[in-house]
Formats: sequence, C-alpha cells, structure tokens
Amino acid sequence: MAKEFSRSRRVGEQIQRELAELVQRELKDPRLGMVTISAVELSRDMGVAKVFFTVLGEGHDEKQTLEALNHAYGFLRRELGHRMRLRTVPELRFQYDHSIEKGSRLSALINEAVAQDKDNSES
Repeated sequence: MAKEFSRSRRVGEQIQRELAELVQRELKDPRLGMVTISAVELSRDMGVAKVFFTVLGEGHDEKQTLEALNHAYGFLRRELGHRMRLRTVPELRFQYDHSIEKGSRLSALINEAVAQDKDNSES
C-alpha cells in the first residue's frame, strides 16, 4: 500500500511539473494570466488528477483562467501522454487553489495585530 501511495504521489508531482511547463511555454491564451500549478492530487487508480492552480497579477480572474485551461484540456492531456509515456493519462480536473489567498489574508491580519500591539505598548 505504501508503494502505491508513493507511486501516485511521484506521478502527481511529475504531472504538476509537466503541466506547469506546458501552461507557461505552450499556451498562448490571452485569458491566462500568471498561472501557477500549485498541486496535483491523483486518485488511487490514477484515473483522475485534480489540478490546483492560482493566478497572480491584476486583471485575470479564476473563472477566465479555468475556462482557458478547460479549453486547452485536450492539448494538455495529449502532451502529458507524449511526455510521460503513461499507459493511460488521467482525466484532468482543474480547480482554483484558494490557499494562497487565505495565507495572504492571514498574514496581513497578523501584521495588523502586531502593529496594533506595538502602537498600544508605546502609548
């Protein structure tokens, strides 16, 4: 069982690297901003890959980016098949990764609380 887990994790990490490169270098869709593939979770049978992405920069939202990634679905899956030589390429399900936003918001709240503490102690 541990062997199966490590294989699916390794394959997921390889899919993440390949997709990141494909999105950055091969996709020319104007709906794509600065897209980062943040994680890939493979199902146990490696038939489905949840691909988590984030978008950096102003003017590009998650909905547009999701549409662009879904539009490139066939190309990305075909290229993964060529690059990785898998017997079956998993179905790709793109999902926006909210953890970056939550982390930034939490960090800002912590900084604000520290600044208020400092102001209160100086008064």
